[in-house]
Amino acid sequence: MWGSCRSFFIIVLCIDFAFLLSLFYIDIDAWRKTSSKIMRFSGLIFDNNPQTPDFLRPSIGPFYNSPSSCSCRNNQSAAQFVSKDELEDLQRRRAEEYRQHQIRTGRANDVLVLAPPNTPLQYPIRGFRVNPMNKTFIPGLAVQTQNRKLYKVSLRVQKGLLSVMDVKEDEKIVFGQNEGNLTISSSSLDHLNELLSRVTYTSTIFHIKTEDLAYFSFENHEVIFPIEIRRQSVPKLYDPGKDINSQGWFAGRNLAVSQVTTKYFLWVDDDFVFLNDTRIERFVEVMEAVPELDVVGGQVERNPFAFTLNYEEGNSEEGGCISRFRGSYAPLPGFKGCFFVDGVVNYFLGRTDAVRKVGFDPFLKRVGHSEFFIDGLGELLVVTCQGLRIGHQKKTNAPKYEKYRNPPKADSENKLTHLYFKNHLKCLN
Repeated sequence: MWGSCRSFFIIVLCIDFAFLLSLFYIDIDAWRKTSSKIMRFSGLIFDNNPQTPDFLRPSIGPFYNSPSSCSCRNNQSAAQFVSKDELEDLQRRRAEEYRQHQIRTGRANDVLVLAPPNTPLQYPIRGFRVNPMNKTFIPGLAVQTQNRKLYKVSLRVQKGLLSVMDVKEDEKIVFGQNEGNLTISSSSLDHLNELLSRVTYTSTIFHIKTEDLAYFSFENHEVIFPIEIRRQSVPKLYDPGKDINSQGWFAGRNLAVSQVTTKYFLWVDDDFVFLNDTRIERFVEVMEAVPELDVVGGQVERNPFAFTLNYEEGNSEEGGCISRFRGSYAPLPGFKGCFFVDGVVNYFLGRTDAVRKVGFDPFLKRVGHSEFFIDGLGELLVVTCQGLRIGHQKKTNAPKYEKYRNPPKADSENKLTHLYFKNHLKCLN
């Protein structure tokens, strides 16, 4: 008798505990409306009170990365020097190599996933990636809850700025525009979610591989989701050609770097001149102080020849677009005159293991400076520093030298065709 009563008592306790636990995950309004029927619809819990809207289940993913076609504008078409009778076969081989590249690098699994509103908050739980210092919409932000007189949410980040696009200044509904803390309020849930769909994030630091954390809160609910800050890398594909046994050559630069036994190496052209104020140790000081750096460039005479690259991935059929610009991104904190860039002149200190991983393309025999930094995009963290100067040998009129210094037109055309396949490009400038 006592045993059966004890078993019954334990079962009742377990049922009561499960009931209380289920209430813990229901919006707090459920406690205030105990006479209303709680229903489960498409995996979401909502109150069936006529005053409360029914929330349709949103699509939470996975959303696959499918970039749209990029615009070439005034850039050179990367396929313009491919003969018409070769183009179709080359495109077929390129498409297959790109498909394998996507699998090899894990891009096939690079998906955006949203958290369904098990709490009232919907947000991206993985796959939200931004380019450094580029304004980007935060996908999937939303609130799903019962009726209230006022809805108010807040977001905060540490390494960036938040804003809502296209908000009128006289509308007192958004506070903290272009700051690290953003508050949005509205008397309409639909209006609140419409504003949340226009929230953007812009990182304030330049780094090729880092992360920020976003804190998203509504009433007593708060969630945290990651924001990946990544410099987009350019694909490196290898054309097997019609003859599967075809190979490349001229790997002199790779051979040179492969023999380096020190942590860093200094790269110079053979016509550079070391001056009294050439200070190699200054390069090392910068690299040692900022271990994340891979390349520190100097100046030839007074010119840093530094540049940035704008890369749009484009779609899988046409390929991407690359434009090169003179300039820099942001200063390197703590080092006056040093700035983040994507490429520098042929006078730089390189981190040996990092440069080896990128490598020098053996196809490029005489012209391959910018192309090394294109291959290193998203892999190498690069800065240029003023005052780290080296000289240049005075130019003389030497026809034989000019013959080899300036490659023939055919070399440039072959290089562009090579990059069309290798870097999966639509156009290049």
